[in-house]
Amino acid sequence: MIISLLGYMGCGKTHVSKLLSEKLDFEYVDLDAEISKKNRMPVSDIFEKKGEIYFRKQEREVLEELLAAKNNAILSLGGGTPCYYNNMEALNHRSLTFFLMTPVPVLTDRLRRHKIKRPLIAKVPDEELQEFIAKHLFERNPYYSQARYTINCAGKSPDQIAEEITSLVF
Repeated sequence: MIISLLGYMGCGKTHVSKLLSEKLDFEYVDLDAEISKKNRMPVSDIFEKKGEIYFRKQEREVLEELLAAKNNAILSLGGGTPCYYNNMEALNHRSLTFFLMTPVPVLTDRLRRHKIKRPLIAKVPDEELQEFIAKHLFERNPYYSQARYTINCAGKSPDQIAEEITSLVF
């Protein structure tokens, strides 16, 4: 079984994935980290040096490899992963998908502190960040909403979210 967590950057996919991995004794797999390892450079450098189109192709290849090879794994996806190629279809076919739905103000607060590490928002001025996130999330929601389960993360701790996912799976 593979459990895939998806949602906008800053929604807590990494944190919740690590908690689930420990709780269920499943392997933790971060898609962006696997792409970085394959390319021998950080995601931000891949975007900068090779462009987003190259990154999305790499993302698709690595995702296919992971979905075919892994078992008993928690897969933490990049925020854009569900929105390209037929990634959402592949994810729903080969894993249990969970959309971590998080309010825009919460995402804005979290991301404002870590913009430099996020290629898509690194150059967005702070005063425009919330509007950018809201628009981007609106564009991505049709993909995110295809997840088998949607977890409303408003006011919940990562532990509570992991517990909710566990209760839905087992």
